[in-house]
Amino acid sequence: MRLLIIRHGDPDYSIDSLTEKGWREANLLSDRLVKENITKVYCSPLGRAQDTARPTLERLGMDFEVLDWLHEFTSGVKTDYAPDGAVAWNMPPAYWSHREGIYDRDGWREVPLFKESNVPHHYDQVGRELQAFLEKNGYRRVGNGADYEILPGFEDDDRTIAFFCHLGLGNVLLSHLTGVSLPVWWHNVFLPPSSVTTVYTEKHDPASGKTIMRLVGIGDTSHLFAGGEPISWSGLHSPIR
Repeated sequence: MRLLIIRHGDPDYSIDSLTEKGWREANLLSDRLVKENITKVYCSPLGRAQDTARPTLERLGMDFEVLDWLHEFTSGVKTDYAPDGAVAWNMPPAYWSHREGIYDRDGWREVPLFKESNVPHHYDQVGRELQAFLEKNGYRRVGNGADYEILPGFEDDDRTIAFFCHLGLGNVLLSHLTGVSLPVWWHNVFLPPSSVTTVYTEKHDPASGKTIMRLVGIGDTSHLFAGGEPISWSGLHSPIR
């Protein structure tokens, strides 16, 4: 099986949709996705993710299913620069990178910045939904890493499932799939607007009935290069030069 984690196109947050650039990105994205043999599409309940999916769905003659847990990750943290709270994944690096334990797989939860917030609870909630989804689709997690047991009937699985979602939430999914510290994904990995991250269920020993979540093409925007469209820097603290 393949999972495609797709961030929405360049956003117009004021109307929860896309900018003119975002619509160009969505159309270029569809040129790529129509060739991916997608078998099922799931979307965030937010309009900007659904609008990004529309050009692809129209060309494929498909519809999407909404999964509420694909909603953008909005839990916040309180800092001296934002005493009333700031979106956790959008903190400037100066406020998180020096904190002891921030890159530990589980230790990040105990860093006061996060421990005193709803972030760990929200993170676990999304993880439970993701693991339930994967188990329903034939893959049961083994331990806390990226290893999975292949359930009967899914040994030869050629499905491609697309998630249209968001930057912060997409990185939460990748943290759960890989067993890597959440702040590593949030603060060191940028998923540009309309980018595609591909996750394969790779069988490292077909006879064992086990698979690993193998990431390929993280934050890929080759469709934008092919169409002569620059990458949007929406979600970064400084523009791409």
